[in-house]
Amino acid sequence: MIYLVRALRKRNIYIVLFTVSVLGLAVVQYRYLQIGLILAKVQFNKKIENSVAVIKKDLSQPNQLTFLIGKVLEKDSTYFRLGLDSIQDASSHFLNDFITERLVSSGVETDFSYDLFTKDSIHYLNSPTGFKKQENVVAYPIEIIGYLPEIIDKRLILELQFKNLNTYFLSQLNGLTVPSLLFILGIILAIIWALRTYYWQRNLITTTNEFINNLTHELKTPVFSISLATKLLERESQPKQQKVISMIRQQTERLSKHIDKVLELGNLEHKKNVVSTEKLDFYPSLSKLCQEFETLSEVEQMDFTYVLDEGPYWINVEQFHLENAVNNLLDNAKKYSENPRIELRASKNGQELIITIKDNGKGIHPKKKDLIFKKYYRVSHGNLHDVKGFGLGLYYVKTIIEELGGTIAVRSSLGKGSEFTVGFPIQTEDV
Repeated sequence: MIYLVRALRKRNIYIVLFTVSVLGLAVVQYRYLQIGLILAKVQFNKKIENSVAVIKKDLSQPNQLTFLIGKVLEKDSTYFRLGLDSIQDASSHFLNDFITERLVSSGVETDFSYDLFTKDSIHYLNSPTGFKKQENVVAYPIEIIGYLPEIIDKRLILELQFKNLNTYFLSQLNGLTVPSLLFILGIILAIIWALRTYYWQRNLITTTNEFINNLTHELKTPVFSISLATKLLERESQPKQQKVISMIRQQTERLSKHIDKVLELGNLEHKKNVVSTEKLDFYPSLSKLCQEFETLSEVEQMDFTYVLDEGPYWINVEQFHLENAVNNLLDNAKKYSENPRIELRASKNGQELIITIKDNGKGIHPKKKDLIFKKYYRVSHGNLHDVKGFGLGLYYVKTIIEELGGTIAVRSSLGKGSEFTVGFPIQTEDV
């Protein structure tokens, strides 16, 4: 129940962090968009300034366009066969085309309208397509000098009008805004997928661990029965049978320890404290363990040798788990060798106890050396797993040794065997 509450709290923290991150990313993107709009506006104003300078210059000199506009200003149609209204309409379109060309040449490609009027608000020309008054319109007035104002002897204003400039600016920033929005959407989808995958795997691992725990609990009953039967046989056995029965008892005890190991692995994964260390002399335990494995090697016709430097080996560990770890390494050395030759050496190297276990097995490919300590990983040869197992042994060994404050390393060559090195800091002996 406590673990479930912790998991829910952790999940809520992840959700809050995800939400805050996405909102923060959106705010940062919005700020960048505001800066982009400001820069686009500055750039637009610069382009308008360039266009205004050209328009002002061209309309200040006599030419075909200014001559036509001048007749409209003077309301003089004697030079043409058309009526004044027709001349005004033609001038309006010609001026519109002229302004369009100057704006486009400066890089301004958006809808506009214009008004040509004097300071006393008399309108002479209007754009063929005007804007409604309620629309969001920005005006840029240009005071015309030279030829045209001199004709009517009044100050003449050409006002350029643009609407919905923010929409225009956004269209200019599409190369930045659209990819940014797509990236944000991609990040959100990726995080959601990662969280879903994480929780799916978490649930799968929890279900698997529950199944393994239930299975191991069920196995404890028959193992206990075998152990009890072995003790009864020992009482009535002949001297010749004692050695075999003793081996059965040892292996039953080891099987029981393996069951406990699987249960404790689940506790370790749930961050439960199942390791309580104490300072002890590990020399007697290691010596006894080597003697038992030597007895097993004689029965199974293995070549096993061990050399232990003189004790004591004062280290801060838990005896049961460290014995299990060394036993696992010896079992692996036996399983992965066809004609096993196993060497165990324990030595004191300065302030460190070093235990090495060397075999003549098949060896491990360099690319797989980091994988052998992963849970459920088993070394394969081709498409086959020659050795039966569940891939828990080395995972347990590494987890326990690191939990006890030690280190483990492996050196291996294909076809030549492997060497595992375990190290623990030596503690000072109490006086």
